[in-house]
Amino acid sequence: MYTPKHFEVSDHDSLFQLMQNYPLGTLITVEEDGINANHIPFEIVTPNTEAPFGMLRGHVARANPVWKNLNVLHEALVVFQGPQAYITPAWYEEKQLSGKVVPTYNFAVVHAYGRLQIKDDAQWLRQHLGHLTDQQERQQTIPWKVDDAPNDYVQKLMSAIVGIEIPLTRLSGKWKTSQNRSQQDRINIAAGLRSGQDATAHGMAELVTQQSS
Repeated sequence: MYTPKHFEVSDHDSLFQLMQNYPLGTLITVEEDGINANHIPFEIVTPNTEAPFGMLRGHVARANPVWKNLNVLHEALVVFQGPQAYITPAWYEEKQLSGKVVPTYNFAVVHAYGRLQIKDDAQWLRQHLGHLTDQQERQQTIPWKVDDAPNDYVQKLMSAIVGIEIPLTRLSGKWKTSQNRSQQDRINIAAGLRSGQDATAHGMAELVTQQSS
């Protein structure tokens, strides 16, 4: 990923926060017949002694060939996409002065790398599903638990999926959040993004504001 220095984010807390807030990752793998991409909600495991750079856990349909066709010589890449928004030149001070401005697009992404491992084990899978569900249900007033469903029903569904685990070896982050604009431009951009009803744009406004502080 091309990342100019002023857009680079290397703080692991910030990277993991984005992954936890936007856990649907694009899993990119090199397989026997070429490059493949799958979109998977991941359980985000923060760094520990077992995985100094953290770990990603997920699952795929047993019918999905991704878990059978892996080229183990290559790392997998998982892309996590955070807030994004179009930035109109109308928010720049220079628009009124010379007109020498053009549009751009702001975004925040994390690239996570590691070798994908297959976990075709019922005990591992049941534990993972519990953790993943808890991760997603934490905002609910009454969180749903895997155990709320009949055990035989859960077991039947589990037989149709396979677990995957990626001990991470490196992370890279890119926050393109108008860091290269003036303080006043960033204030204007944040205000413009908040003026609409798009929740994603509001998320970008928060990132722009953080860069301004």
